[in-house]
Amino acid sequence: MAEKAQAPVDTKSGKTLTVADFRSKLFAALDQTKGRDLAVGNVGPSSSAVRKVTVVGVGNVGMACAQTMLTEGVCDELALVDVIPDKLKGEMLDLQHAAAFLPRVKIVADSDYAISANSDLCVITAGARQREGESRLSLVGRNVQLFKAIIPKLVNASPNAVLLVVSNPVDILTYVAWKISGFPAHRVIGSGTNLDSSRFRFLLGQILDINAHNVHAYIVGEHGDNSVPLWSSAMIAGVPLVKYLKDQSLDTSAVEEILENVHRQVVQSAYEIIKLKGYTSWAIGYSVSGLVKSILRNQHRIHPVSVLCKGLHGIKEEVFLSLPAKLGLGGVMGVVQQTLEPKEKEKFIQAVKTMQDIQKHLDLKV
Repeated sequence: MAEKAQAPVDTKSGKTLTVADFRSKLFAALDQTKGRDLAVGNVGPSSSAVRKVTVVGVGNVGMACAQTMLTEGVCDELALVDVIPDKLKGEMLDLQHAAAFLPRVKIVADSDYAISANSDLCVITAGARQREGESRLSLVGRNVQLFKAIIPKLVNASPNAVLLVVSNPVDILTYVAWKISGFPAHRVIGSGTNLDSSRFRFLLGQILDINAHNVHAYIVGEHGDNSVPLWSSAMIAGVPLVKYLKDQSLDTSAVEEILENVHRQVVQSAYEIIKLKGYTSWAIGYSVSGLVKSILRNQHRIHPVSVLCKGLHGIKEEVFLSLPAKLGLGGVMGVVQQTLEPKEKEKFIQAVKTMQDIQKHLDLKV
C-alpha cells in the first residue's frame, strides 16, 4: 500500500505548513534571488550593463558576423533587422536553438527598426550587389538610396550607438553613413582594410612559415584593388620585413617580386573566393566580431579601419580611408600616423582623390 505524502514542515518551528504558508515562503525565497546570478560558484549581483548589438542585413555576411559574435560571446543581446520577414525569423530561430551550446545571449529579430533600440553598436551589412556590367558609381548610387532608408531609423532608435559599416564599397558608404547620421566621426567606422590586413599577414606567414599572429603588417587606404601595403613598417618579431627577407639570402629583385606577388594575392583573394563559392563570409565575420569586441570591451586595440582622414598625413579633404586606429568604448580613440614612404603616400593620396571624385556625384539629401 502506497505511503501517504507528508505535508511540508517549517524547519525552524517544526510546525506543519498549510499550502498557503508553503506558497508564501516559496515566493518569498524567489523574490530574494531576483537580480542575482545563480550560476554555480558565481552567486552575487549581476551586471546591469547589457551590451547590445544590431546587425542590419541577414545575408551571408550579416549572418557570419552574427554567428561569430555569438560564438565569441561579444554581446548580451543581438538584434537582427532585414526586409524579408520569413528569412529573418528563420535565421533568428536557427540561432536561438543553439542556446545550449553558447554563452547566454538574448536574440531578437524584426523588420521594424524599433527592435534595435538602445544598441551600443550597429553593424550594417545590407547593400545592393553589383550587377554584371554595372559601373561602381551606379552601385554606389543604389546603396546610397538604401542607406538613406536605414541610417535615420538606426539613429532614431539608438542615438548613442557606434555605427560599423561593412557594406561595399565600404569607404564611400562609411562617409555616407557619417553624413546622413550626423554622428561625430569617431562613432562612424568602416570595416575597411581590417580583413585585407589579415589576408596580408596570413600570406606572409605562409611564405615565411611563421604564425600570422607574429607578422605585424598593415594594409591601409582604400579597401580592395587600390589598397596600400605598408612594406616599410612591416615587422617580423621586431625585425623589418624587407631586412628579414634579405637575411634569407634573397637578392633585391627576388624580395621585390615576393612583395608584389603577396599584395596581388591579397587583392585577388575576394575575387577567387567569390568565383569558387559565390560570396565571402567567414573571414569578414571574424574580422567584424574582432572590431566589435575591441569597441565594446574597451580593449584599445589597433585595427586598420576606415576613419575620417581629414587632418591626418596632410589630408584636408573629408574622406574615409583605412588607417591604424585605436578602438574602444565610443569608437575611434585615436589614429596612429605611421611614417609613409614616398611611394606609399603617393598611392594613399591617389585614393583620397578617387574618394573625392565619387563623393562629388552623391545625393545625400534625406
